[in-house]
Amino acid sequence: MPPGPRPLPQLEQINAEIFTLTYGSLVRQLIADFEDLDEVNKQLEKMGYNIGVRLIDEFLAKSKQGRCNSFREAAEVVARQALPMFLNVSAAVTNWSSDGTECSLVLTDNPLADFVELPDEYRALRYSNLLPGVIRGALEMVNMEVDCRFVQDMLKGADCYELRLRLKEHKDEQFPFKDDD
Repeated sequence: MPPGPRPLPQLEQINAEIFTLTYGSLVRQLIADFEDLDEVNKQLEKMGYNIGVRLIDEFLAKSKQGRCNSFREAAEVVARQALPMFLNVSAAVTNWSSDGTECSLVLTDNPLADFVELPDEYRALRYSNLLPGVIRGALEMVNMEVDCRFVQDMLKGADCYELRLRLKEHKDEQFPFKDDD
């Protein structure tokens, strides 16, 4: 049996309410700027991707996490270490496909959506779409190209937040040099 997750390192914390309200202000400004909810969804995912590309470095440095050898292992690390470290929530990894290339991360809490109620005219808005982008960006930096999207959202009446991950490609590490034997 593999050892349990490592204890989470202590990170500088900000007030959760300020974080939530700041994110809400960002989403509201994107809605005002773009006026098209599909474009707002794309922008949130793109912003998340850019955050994930940078956040993976901090996660690897502070968690002392070694290389994940499989998509299954990477999904568990995201659910049990990365999400608790940065958002103070954990997720269950469930609904694996038979070939092991798809799974769901199920969250019962989402700090991005605290204090939020979506009016009917914003039902097409994927309010927390930053999160799939962060996961996609971070996994891409460790050579796993994935699709990540919300399939259930408590803001839209579901009983949980469910992110669906699909591994598109697990690339071998490329080194810019060759060993001269």
